[in-house]
Amino acid sequence: MNTEIPGVILTYALVIIFAIPLGRYIGKVFKYEATWADKIFNPIDNLFFKLSGIDPSREMRWKQHLAALLSINAVWYIISMLVLTNMGRLPLNPDHNPSMSADLAFNTTISFITNTNLQHYSGETGISYLGQMMLMLWQFISAGTGMAICAVVFKAMREKTQPALGNFYSYFVRSCTRVLLPLALVVATLLAFNGVPMTFEGKETVTTLEGISQKISRGPVAAFVAIKQLGTNGGGFYGVNSAHPLENPNYFTNLVETISIILIPMAMVFAMGYVLKRKKLARIIFGVMTIGFLALLIPTVYNETQGNVALTHLGITQSMGSMEGKEVRFGSAASANWAIYTTCTSNGSVNAMHDSLTPLSGMTTLLGMMANCFFGGIGVGFLNFYIFIILGVFISGLMVGRTPEFLGKKIEAKEMKIAMIIALLHPLLILAGTAISCFLYSKNPTLYASWLNNPGHHGFSEMLYEFTSSSANNGSGFEGLGDNTPFWNIACGVVMIMARYLPIIGPVAIAGILANKKYIPETNGTLKTDTSTFGLMVFAVIVIVAALSFFPALTLGPIAEYFTMH
Repeated sequence: MNTEIPGVILTYALVIIFAIPLGRYIGKVFKYEATWADKIFNPIDNLFFKLSGIDPSREMRWKQHLAALLSINAVWYIISMLVLTNMGRLPLNPDHNPSMSADLAFNTTISFITNTNLQHYSGETGISYLGQMMLMLWQFISAGTGMAICAVVFKAMREKTQPALGNFYSYFVRSCTRVLLPLALVVATLLAFNGVPMTFEGKETVTTLEGISQKISRGPVAAFVAIKQLGTNGGGFYGVNSAHPLENPNYFTNLVETISIILIPMAMVFAMGYVLKRKKLARIIFGVMTIGFLALLIPTVYNETQGNVALTHLGITQSMGSMEGKEVRFGSAASANWAIYTTCTSNGSVNAMHDSLTPLSGMTTLLGMMANCFFGGIGVGFLNFYIFIILGVFISGLMVGRTPEFLGKKIEAKEMKIAMIIALLHPLLILAGTAISCFLYSKNPTLYASWLNNPGHHGFSEMLYEFTSSSANNGSGFEGLGDNTPFWNIACGVVMIMARYLPIIGPVAIAGILANKKYIPETNGTLKTDTSTFGLMVFAVIVIVAALSFFPALTLGPIAEYFTMH
């Protein structure tokens, strides 16, 4: 068991080693500096813009950026609904999988275009190859839009006074062609050479060791898995996601996929430092995110490697740690490691059953999504952290009796109102959704019996987790919940829409408003935001908001379950 810990340490070390140069490269892409990719992708980009009639050099204000993002997402929603509800009649369906119902198609469509990838279906039987490829396209697009809108905020933070903030379409295309596509090709190649299928053939019939005939699903899995990890998408080609041996065959592929989960979110922090020419500020933000990340990772790995106390009381030895719901080829430590990587980002892929985690480990995965800013999703993770920076600046300014300023711009009432609305939206969606589902279940447990296999504290945690995952645009789940019902499909779909777009609109609006303001040069009295003291202030704000908002709900779920086991 102890031999697994070096693998956990190695994974995080490799992420940092790769993220620093990648962040510098992404910064160059956002600043339109020359890179090795220009000769390859400039002609492709120009072709896209020529066919679409878009002028990539036209400067856009922050409202125009948001209008572009929302309008193209509406188009993708319509296309996706048409394909998913008609898969049974469309090509690339060698296994003859049926079309989705309207409510499931709604949930799946919203899930993938919002970078959530919450899956209330099993990929082997619930979707055709055409549907899988379309969802794979959305995994590129949703990640690209997150990077593009983050680039807009970077530009707004960089400029002293500038209402024009680049071109959304240009940022979007460059993010896809110069960052996501090359990385996805590398990761897909590594996976394919290690046994992950990459074919359009249908199910293969094999004879098992027991002499039973069994059909094995195949498909373009390697390409799908590569972008699901790199784009913090997380949607699995198979129902059990990366616990499936054809999605994640061995420890090497597990290492590659784990690194891919957090690579770009971490690199975006260093990209910000490069774009703003404020590397010290980037290091402070990275430090705060790392402290929060490790505060969740270390106890989770410890708890899972110690085993389940309920089994210990029965005299059962657990030399490999708590292995319920985990793959032997990975072990308890690597599974716990993945669980925190995937919930601290908005990835949501799994290599073990989160429903089987020990109670306090289940709580840490919930906290990663509840904070939703310890690296977070591609681009959007930084936007969530940006809100806490604004709150931290405002509170610090009040403490010293000075008008709050951030990067030479005054933080005033309008910006604070937006920041507070966005900060409170996340707990509102999670807690209100959980309260409604608890009310419905308590009123008629017989009617809703299919929802919960365990109606006690753990059942509460399952419902809390589902809405937390939806609001964090994460997509993982406590899969003991029977979630493919009209209520869960529609309720989670609505939460995913609001939790994706409002937290984008808020930070972009704040950044756009600040970009229009007069630049105020720094003086001796200016609050320094690139110091460890300010970093601790922001971390305290995150902890206080999360604790005050979510601790009562966690007490009813995983904390209560923990004490009942003892």
